[in-house]
Amino acid sequence: MEYILMHRTKEIARIELDEFSNIASIYEVYDSKHLPVGTVQKEVVNKRALAKWWSGRSIPASRQGLKEALQKLGMTVSQELLDKCYGLSLSDQYWILPKGERIAWEAINFFDHSFSEDVGNLLFGHGSASTSMSLVSPDNTSDGQLMKKWKIADGKRILMKGSSKPYYQEALCEVIASRIASRLGINHVEYSVVWENEEPFSLCEDFITRDTELISASHIMNAFKKPNNLSEYEYYIQCAEKLGVSNIRKEVEKMIVLDFIIANEDRHFNNFGLVRNAVTLEWIGAAPIFDCGTSLWYNTQESRIKPLAPSLQGKPFKKTHAEQIHLVKDFSWIDISALDGFEEEADAIFAQSEYLSDARRNILVNAIRERINLIGELI
Repeated sequence: MEYILMHRTKEIARIELDEFSNIASIYEVYDSKHLPVGTVQKEVVNKRALAKWWSGRSIPASRQGLKEALQKLGMTVSQELLDKCYGLSLSDQYWILPKGERIAWEAINFFDHSFSEDVGNLLFGHGSASTSMSLVSPDNTSDGQLMKKWKIADGKRILMKGSSKPYYQEALCEVIASRIASRLGINHVEYSVVWENEEPFSLCEDFITRDTELISASHIMNAFKKPNNLSEYEYYIQCAEKLGVSNIRKEVEKMIVLDFIIANEDRHFNNFGLVRNAVTLEWIGAAPIFDCGTSLWYNTQESRIKPLAPSLQGKPFKKTHAEQIHLVKDFSWIDISALDGFEEEADAIFAQSEYLSDARRNILVNAIRERINLIGELI
């Protein structure tokens, strides 16, 4: 079936989607400047890159609860959900318009209009599919492996994300990471915790608006050709500076410091990036830091928690945090005294959970202090 790929109100390209909502053909490009970042090479759209970008909007196959939800919906793959919501997202302003239909972005976007929670509830294992349910949902285009869904509270778009066995710790880690970032003055997304069915879920407000969009580091790095003599770290800095984001090095260094303190195991090129104005295409700056749940030894047995180990896994620029922290050249912005007494705050957050024993809490709190002390030795 033919569609027009749209960017808010702009027509971008005429495309064909197959039965599983994969891009099968690109018939015509109307506005190459508004094509997704990283899909244009030498002013020509790359079909493979655009198809990968589009399929990447779908829920990953590894998502908790996805298989069961698809079975209830009578679907095979999550890509089948994309056209049910016109490909709309709460992370950017792209969507698809069925050829021949008259639908305005202003009338359907999720920033201005309510949306169904039917898909989100199915992903959470609640309810069953029916002919009366609505599939028009931003949950169709959410990423990540953990159970999650979008909801509206007091007019705000809120992302609710779960945790994993055995400790159900990720939601608490999100809160602790945001509290550390707040004390250090690092631009970040604020998280809180809510409990449902005796499980913790993190809550955060969408930092994207109807006029902006998040562009991941991976897409930014695909927009240019990487010189062989540049590391991935320097290449990302160079890409952002080419786009006009002048303070990017300092912002990335702050992210590296935060990830070092919390021993983040899964900072990858799809969970940090830049924010741009979707109307003017002006680059605004680094996105606030988000998605820090896979940290603080969230799934590690107590006996294996070694906060001072130089082999602690680091991402995305180096294999270990011990190596990656040396990419930071300026620590002058850090007031380490701002973290005085943070152990008590972290302990109070961990104490909310019955899944964490007193012994585990003590080990985690002491580990945080030891990581903070390591930063103190560097500045």
